[in-house]
Amino acid sequence: MSARPTELHLCGLAAVKARFENAPGSIVRLFFDEATSRKIAPMCKALAAARKVYRCVPPAELEKISGTLHHGGVVAVVSAPALVSPTSADIARWAQARTPVLLLDRIGNPHNLGALARTAAFLGVEHIVIPAHPSAAVPNDAAYRVAEGGLEQIKVWRVNDLAAFAKALAAVGYEVNGAATRGGRIDALAPGGKPVALIMGNEEHGLDPKVSAACTRLVTIPGTGKVESLNVSVAGAILLYALLRDRR
Repeated sequence: MSARPTELHLCGLAAVKARFENAPGSIVRLFFDEATSRKIAPMCKALAAARKVYRCVPPAELEKISGTLHHGGVVAVVSAPALVSPTSADIARWAQARTPVLLLDRIGNPHNLGALARTAAFLGVEHIVIPAHPSAAVPNDAAYRVAEGGLEQIKVWRVNDLAAFAKALAAVGYEVNGAATRGGRIDALAPGGKPVALIMGNEEHGLDPKVSAACTRLVTIPGTGKVESLNVSVAGAILLYALLRDRR
């Protein structure tokens, strides 16, 4: 199973600002370069009041702290959130509110996880569910960096059995849409209809057969056939918009 970090390094002004706006107390330490220092004065003031570390450092040290060249001039060290499973009461509440849900079946690349979280947040999807599977990416530094603040707007849950969870969603009234490279539909659901869940499959293997069987329908993006498929984060963006465009 993908290791769960105890701390996360949030890189880039968008991600760090989003964390500060949503949970300022979760920032443990803050490091930034001189150019960025003028843009984060309120953060520094808050950290000073809380007696937490904040420091302007040279670019080389910022790269070392963040572990990447793509730190965007600022790094916030935060405690990693716990990943828990939704309860039956959570699922019932989502269905009652017609809350859209994104399920990721063994998405292995954290960059894809981050890109999908960014799209989900942009389109108003508040919940992502991942399986407790060895190949499934978890929210890590890279995912947060690519999400550009999107993971601050999303609650990521983890379940032991994604197929069983998909069936539980269907049982409370969800239209559970499984992404398929062929054989599905792309039409939006009727306005005022069932709550929507979308399941995106593994980058190489697609949906697990048990997960596919748990879906209430399959959805496919029509293409020219000149290439086999799209990157999972691109496909997820198209499908989420197609399924939710009449719900906005």
